Amino acid sequence: MSGHPARASAVTIRPAIREDLDALMALEVAAFATDRAERRAIRHAIASPSISLLVALDDAVLIGAATIERRRGSRRARLSSIAVAPSRSGTGLGRVLLAAAEAEALARGCDTLRLEVREDNGAGIRLYERSGYHRFETVPDYYEDGTTAWRYEKRLAEGEGR
Repeated sequence: MSGHPARASAVTIRPAIREDLDALMALEVAAFATDRAERRAIRHAIASPSISLLVALDDAVLIGAATIERRRGSRRARLSSIAVAPSRSGTGLGRVLLAAAEAEALARGCDTLRLEVREDNGAGIRLYERSGYHRFETVPDYYEDGTTAWRYEKRLAEGEGR
């Protein structure tokens, strides 16, 4: 109980800027063994009008990120990535980033958020299910190492209790 959730709630969440690129690349390497975003994809996400790339900062240190994709004319957004620095694993930062992603989707006119998670990512699955996401599909051989993805969805509602 060493006060970790308080540390997670004390972070600053803001949109990524170009100067975050090196730190975002370092986070990708630290957080993911496979299926990492490439530098040019992250650079594109930072500048894209249809992608929101949110970063979590503890003072000036980038400790997490969430990427939300939208399509013109759709009220459904997709959480394509959520990354937490390994040093912050288990602190509640994933929950903070997920809540920020949901708020961002709502602010951009979306009422549903979808995502994929590796079937062997127990912590991610628990986070999404505890946050009200419902599994609606499995996709075999989704990840580059052949792992199956579980697809989840949540209807977002303003003022919804979390």
